Amino acid sequence: MADTISPNQPHVVVISLVALIALWAVAAWIGADPSVLPGPHEVWGIFLHETASGELPLHVLATLRRVAFAFVLAMAFGTVIGIGMGLNNTLNRWFGAWLVVLLNIPALVVIVLCYLWIGLNEVAAITAVALNKTAMVAVTVREGVHALDPKLKEMSHAYRMSRITQLRHVVLPQLWPYLASSTRNGLAIIWKIVLVVEFLGRSDGVGFQIHLYFQLFETGYVLAYALSFVALMLVLEYGVIGVIEQRATRWRRLRFG
Repeated sequence: MADTISPNQPHVVVISLVALIALWAVAAWIGADPSVLPGPHEVWGIFLHETASGELPLHVLATLRRVAFAFVLAMAFGTVIGIGMGLNNTLNRWFGAWLVVLLNIPALVVIVLCYLWIGLNEVAAITAVALNKTAMVAVTVREGVHALDPKLKEMSHAYRMSRITQLRHVVLPQLWPYLASSTRNGLAIIWKIVLVVEFLGRSDGVGFQIHLYFQLFETGYVLAYALSFVALMLVLEYGVIGVIEQRATRWRRLRFG
């Protein structure tokens, strides 16, 4: 995690994003066909119009709600499963193959099966998304548990730390890079799967709107809705996760310089 951009260097992020937007503008100008690739100015205009009408906030909040529920479920169950399998070799031997199966089932298959078994409702949508991510979290956390420093564990026993103190000051700080990786990957993957869920069987959300404007061949509207949620994810990445990670891994920088 050493190459993570510090929250104290926001100019690096801004310059990088400005360069990406400039590249997009150049590509749109070269293409010279706004129906295929509208430029940033056109998409920004659509964004403002949809925001003023209330449509964009309504659908973004619907998607955000599904992402939040699925993310919490996947992280909670995945973390518990990963820690359990990492600490218990018997569990790891018996259920390791289950994780491999879940990791290799296509997300689309899980979504369709949940809709068939549960119905075209919110429970099926959130369950499908959470199932697709839980196995990935479990595998990542399991590897983090296997990488725990045994010397720190011995030190905690020498100082007769309670289990809660060990968890808070010894285990969780070492697991944070793995949890942060799961969080980043989780947010990136979950919201994409949510879009597929909404595309296939919901009547609101960013995925539903993308489906609608795909049928109308309105590329600008597709980009406006998609990029609005990408912008929200960027704010979470650099404004929330990055700050928490810097604080949680401060002990590593103090230890290794």
